[in-house]
Amino acid sequence: MQAQINTVQKLDAVILSDSKLKNYASGIKIEKLTDSVLSKNAMSLTNLLAFNSNIYFKENGAGMVSSPSFRGTTASQTAVIWNGININSQLNGQTDFNTVNTSNYSSIDIRSGGGSVQYGSGSIGGSIHLNNDLNFSDHFNTTIKTGYGSFNSKNLGFNSSFGSELWTANVGVTYVDSDNDYKYLGTDEVNENGEFNNLNMNVNLGVFISDKDILKLYHQSYIGERNFSGTLIGPSRSKYEDENFRTMLEWSRISGEFSSKVKVVHLHEMFKYFENKDKDNYSLGKVNTLLINHNFNVRFNEKLQFKTILEYSNSIGNGDSFEEPVRNAFSATALLNHKPNNLLSYGINLRQDFTTGGERPFVFSVDAGFDLFEHYQIQINGSKNYRIPTFNDLYWQPGGNLDLVPESSYQIDLGQNFNYPNFNVKLNGYYINTKDMIQWQPDTSNVWSPINIGEVSNYGVELEVKSHYNINEHQFNVSGHYSYTVSEDLETNKQLIYVPFHKGNLALAYNYKAVTVFYQHMFNGDVFTTADNLEGRFTSLNGYDVGNMGCNYTFFKNTKNELETGITLQNIFNEVYENVAFRPMPNRNFNIQINYKF
Repeated sequence: MQAQINTVQKLDAVILSDSKLKNYASGIKIEKLTDSVLSKNAMSLTNLLAFNSNIYFKENGAGMVSSPSFRGTTASQTAVIWNGININSQLNGQTDFNTVNTSNYSSIDIRSGGGSVQYGSGSIGGSIHLNNDLNFSDHFNTTIKTGYGSFNSKNLGFNSSFGSELWTANVGVTYVDSDNDYKYLGTDEVNENGEFNNLNMNVNLGVFISDKDILKLYHQSYIGERNFSGTLIGPSRSKYEDENFRTMLEWSRISGEFSSKVKVVHLHEMFKYFENKDKDNYSLGKVNTLLINHNFNVRFNEKLQFKTILEYSNSIGNGDSFEEPVRNAFSATALLNHKPNNLLSYGINLRQDFTTGGERPFVFSVDAGFDLFEHYQIQINGSKNYRIPTFNDLYWQPGGNLDLVPESSYQIDLGQNFNYPNFNVKLNGYYINTKDMIQWQPDTSNVWSPINIGEVSNYGVELEVKSHYNINEHQFNVSGHYSYTVSEDLETNKQLIYVPFHKGNLALAYNYKAVTVFYQHMFNGDVFTTADNLEGRFTSLNGYDVGNMGCNYTFFKNTKNELETGITLQNIFNEVYENVAFRPMPNRNFNIQINYKF
């Protein structure tokens, strides 16, 4: 019995900045990527998750637009959560994962399965949580990172955290610039018109204004400029400029068993698309969103707690392809978590949205975690989720469709966790049924327009393995993921395009004193690129294996200073592969990093 209690306490000890992830997810699979994993995959959120999760990505070339497929769902069915707030675009419903620099976050969590009750529209396949944890203690830590690599790629980063028991602050700034002119293997061509640069800045502050009240301020800026690469069959002269500014002021009050949080959030997104980068003509789109969120939590005792969430948002768009659409939305959410004994914990969650321009579905979820044996836990959850039409779906001219209804989805997930001191295995099976899928199709005049047409069934299994051993001063770490995914159009019984049946990755790391060596491997299976599921150069892409290898050396390390350098070789086998048809990915390349902490 004592061992079972320890198992539950070990799960509770996981540090998650979003309290809903920690306290209201007993039956949900959550994977936490710590700073040690983030440091081996600096900068790109795409590379980080492609090599360290079950999520599949397709990119229009390195550094270009990157879209996830989580459990075979679409890119707009994966929610990205920034410090508890859904930041998917109001324009296209998704986040471009190549615009998120991982260096400025404390940790990143991967929550698998439906989460619309807690995180709103689009959380059908799963959600990615970007966390900035605030450290209330006497400290001053600063890290400077600089790097140079193939294709004249440069990066510079600065991150500093300082404060006391009463206040704290951290600032992170990163800049990335690359000519991105890699060779197309097997041809005489190079990636022309692929250069890009971007600036990311995070500023986070926290202060105790009384024994019970904390004020926090989070801000994140992204400013990017990318030329869009051409393809093997056509050049490109286009350019894309985009910016995102996100600011959140949070007031938390903790009084005995009660806690309250009020968040006021402003989200700004804007893009300019230049068909010809040498000309001043461009198309523009932007949205400003004001959001007010109130969380109230009551802990009746150690076994029972209850949370309510009220949220109002107002989004105003403006652009060349639509006028000035306005969306007002209000949601009411109730979450319950109960631990009737030391073996069982379960949750019941309900949510209703009210939005201008149409009815929204009532959604719910139930989940439970059960410690069946000392090292064996079962997790199960079921939920109804949704995705509302985006501004582009509704208002884009020509083609926007005001008669669209939200996508709705039912799903169930069963997970098994085997936890041992140096070894952890998670095995999950899931089933998702989504109706009223929104798809853009050409009409009789060849004008593309979105309609509710599809019904899709997603099912599969996921395996996650992690292990670590220490032998004297030798440290070994192994982690791996494998997924088998079926994403089937129920009208045609065909696999959806760009969803591989098989995906896997493996990461090995060895550390001895000042030296760390690591290897990462990723395998993506064949994908179809057309709906008829034919195999061939113009209808499918072959599977591929990509390996990265790196070595870090710490010159000195003491309580005040640390100097480390490292080199990473990417695509070391010079694999010829494409993520998207006729858009080759980079050949073998390198990156050298120097990090100084003080």
